[in-house]
Amino acid sequence: MSALPVAGTAQVRTHARAIARRHRRGLAGTVGLHAASALAALAAPALLGGIVDSVRHGTTSGHVDRVALALLAALVAHVVLERSARMASYALGERVLAELREEFLDRVLALPLGTVERAGTGDLLTRSTRDVDEVAETVRFAVPETLIAAVTATLTLAAALVVAPRVALPCFVVAPLLLLSTRWYLNRARPGYLREMAAWSRLTGGITETVEGGRTVDALRLQQRRIRRTDDDIREQYAAERYTLFLRTVWFPVVEGAYVVPVTTAILAGGLLYARGLATLGEVTAVVLYMRQLVDPLDRVLSWLDHLQVGATSLARLLGVAQVPADREESGRRPADEPVVADDVRFAYTAGRDVLHGVDLRVRKGERLAMVGPSGAGKSTLGRLLAGVNGPRAGSVTVGGVRLVELPLDELRGHVALVTQEHHVFAGSLRDNLVLARQDADDATVRAALDAVDALAWVEALPDGLATRVGANGHALSPGQAQQVALARLVLADPHTLVLDEATALLDPRAARHLERSLSAVLADRTVVAIAHRLHAAHDADRVAVVEDGRITELGTHDELVAAGGAYAALWRSWRDGPAAAQPR
Repeated sequence: MSALPVAGTAQVRTHARAIARRHRRGLAGTVGLHAASALAALAAPALLGGIVDSVRHGTTSGHVDRVALALLAALVAHVVLERSARMASYALGERVLAELREEFLDRVLALPLGTVERAGTGDLLTRSTRDVDEVAETVRFAVPETLIAAVTATLTLAAALVVAPRVALPCFVVAPLLLLSTRWYLNRARPGYLREMAAWSRLTGGITETVEGGRTVDALRLQQRRIRRTDDDIREQYAAERYTLFLRTVWFPVVEGAYVVPVTTAILAGGLLYARGLATLGEVTAVVLYMRQLVDPLDRVLSWLDHLQVGATSLARLLGVAQVPADREESGRRPADEPVVADDVRFAYTAGRDVLHGVDLRVRKGERLAMVGPSGAGKSTLGRLLAGVNGPRAGSVTVGGVRLVELPLDELRGHVALVTQEHHVFAGSLRDNLVLARQDADDATVRAALDAVDALAWVEALPDGLATRVGANGHALSPGQAQQVALARLVLADPHTLVLDEATALLDPRAARHLERSLSAVLADRTVVAIAHRLHAAHDADRVAVVEDGRITELGTHDELVAAGGAYAALWRSWRDGPAAAQPR
């Protein structure tokens, strides 16, 4: 199992800059509001410092009243501007988050199916859930809060330097400590969080596989092996999270301790300068208040910095999905005819271990071709290549003389489509599930497709017919009904070549036979490649291809292969005369 790629730091920064450019007007307005809010907040220390000096040299109650009114006005302005700035930040964050989600969904839907299968469900599931949630948390809160704090801290320091540079400059003695500790943390945080998320992906994938394959685990007595695998994954997850916790327990105390340094330095340095007549008491008061005021934005910057690291790491994982190379090279060529041809096809799921070895096959226009053979022989793999789901490692699979990997997916599915025993019912109405294959289909067309797969009767018996909600939190469909929905989608898609990979395996033998007869009328003018274990499908086919060890060892009509006395004849006799005649193999 190979994990999906992860984008590098430079790519994350490039993407962040691209987002900033797309929203530069909104970003500029947000920064401007935060700057105005920070400036309003900076008035208080300067005004209070002025009062101290005024009192020392003598002042009037009217002057004090005017300063108090100015303080009140600055406070009101700060509150109003702060609220407006935060609302603008959160609104901008939601727009950016919506774009990121849509971009990620587009990337996921564009992933080659073979890549998804090699990576496993755990990694993609973790990126689609935990990583998206982390990015959402970062965009909604960490980025706006950090932006607010950074603007406030910068202006606070600038104000302190303007009011009393001699008093303010010594306060920067804490900067090296903050910079060095933060650099130490950042250099280790990204690898640590990448390891943590990769461990979480493996843990999620392992648990998902165990649950989904629970019957197989039980049948093969693999319980202890799966428990050991889960225990190992938990230990790795624990170690990864403990490492990132160690980084935080070192960095956070250093940062927290550094907060008191500017205030202490301002008091000590200010006192010495005041004693020597190099600063006024009002200037020292103002700088001390600014340093005290600096603690809050500095604390927010550094505390949210950890969230930014998590968010940046999650964003790198989301962006990494786009680095998966495409599995097709659109040439712009269009098929001139329908026949699907495999020429010297070789394919491997793992490099250096071919599962198909030089397969040659020409599917004739309008014929029914059945592929049979033992489990693991390569039937389903060959079917996936004939449907264009995977591209061959060597050789070619063409339709009308054009390689399947040269056709856009939308056009490819108009020529050849694959239906397997695996299916999915999406949350929504039954009609929504069906018209995925053809958005412009009206109800009459949808009902005709359902009737073709012998599903119209039970659909009309549903509480709301085609409008019945199915999928998550909706009406539960049986496996057989869900498979009929998948087959009805196929009828609506109307490709000229169909690859059916045990498409009726989830139905009982009598219902499957009935469904196959119903499909026969619908598929009369189409080319059909049927991968089946029930050999009556081979008996009814125009030709039969026997697949063994990744090769086609026999090809001919049912009668020809039975007469030849080879592997197919033995398989047919076993299926006809034994209990397999009544049971799916």
